[in-house]
Amino acid sequence: MRKRVLPFFALLLIMTFTGCTQNTGGSYNHISFNVNSSNSENNDNSSSSVNGNTNSGESNDITSDVPTNSDVPPVYMTSDISPEGLTAVYNALGWQPAGKVAVKLSTGEPPASNYLRPELIKDLVQSVNGTIVECNTAYGGSRSETAMHYQVAKDHGFTAIADFQILDENGSMTLPVNGGSVLKENYVGEAFGDYNSYLVLSHFKGHAMAGYGGAIKNISIGLGSSEGKAWIHSGGTSKTNAWGGKQDAFLEAMAEAGKSVSDYLGNGERIVYVNVMNRLSVDCDCDGNPAEPDMHDIGILASTDPVALDQACIDLIYEQKDGDGKSLVQRIESRNGLHTLEHAEEIGLGSRTYDLVKIDD
Repeated sequence: MRKRVLPFFALLLIMTFTGCTQNTGGSYNHISFNVNSSNSENNDNSSSSVNGNTNSGESNDITSDVPTNSDVPPVYMTSDISPEGLTAVYNALGWQPAGKVAVKLSTGEPPASNYLRPELIKDLVQSVNGTIVECNTAYGGSRSETAMHYQVAKDHGFTAIADFQILDENGSMTLPVNGGSVLKENYVGEAFGDYNSYLVLSHFKGHAMAGYGGAIKNISIGLGSSEGKAWIHSGGTSKTNAWGGKQDAFLEAMAEAGKSVSDYLGNGERIVYVNVMNRLSVDCDCDGNPAEPDMHDIGILASTDPVALDQACIDLIYEQKDGDGKSLVQRIESRNGLHTLEHAEEIGLGSRTYDLVKIDD
């Protein structure tokens, strides 16, 4: 397949050196990816497609600037991991929240998890007048009970920068799952529907069960009530016991629960996603004592498409698969973590094909 697109890449290189590439918005650098091999046969005539295959551990090669492909969702990226960088990549989305705004994040399990620090997110949260929201966990620890969870939010500095609410402190709200093969319904926090718009801030990292955690995990398990978390983890077999379900059913349930959230919010119109790629441990922020990261920080990415966003982050990790990203790639593949993305695209949550827009260039 690569041989069939080489002549076109040669043309792109010529265009690059003669100053003929096109950048939308003046300074953004666009790089398009198609990671779905089943669609690659239809993309030979597309001037902005690079075919990669993270299912086999092969990373995408970034070869040149290319025009924006309007048929695929953009993923905006900055290497500036700072309050200013976070605000800039969010602003690149051109999205305006309406009504009451929730900012979904993980409060982080004590004592030493890698949750997003308040000093990083404060300016953005306050600029949208957001209320930080979270749900209780379905396992032991400091966040499984409402009173203790509010204390964690205070101890970690979140209540000092914004209003804070635990969505499931009064139980669950049921969302229908359309087009799922594992779940027919999803259980989110009872107060989920009190908000009109959602800004989802996720710390991208590994995960002991899912392989990785990003935007999809944050709107599925993250927004799930305690019973909803058990429902997803068990692959739709139990609302009280999160353990013992089949692995692929769990991964598919995450995608399906995420789709129910997106559908409720107007097929994504009232929700956007930001992934911060720092402190890239193989362990999740639900682990109070995660493994120390052994790869460097990468940047902040944002999109209106959670599948495209998580796929872009995965591709950036895979670029380091022979270097300091090796352990995280091994964690992802050992849990079949890419299956979440496969199923999410299959059921229509989003697209694994995306346009990477580097706003720093």
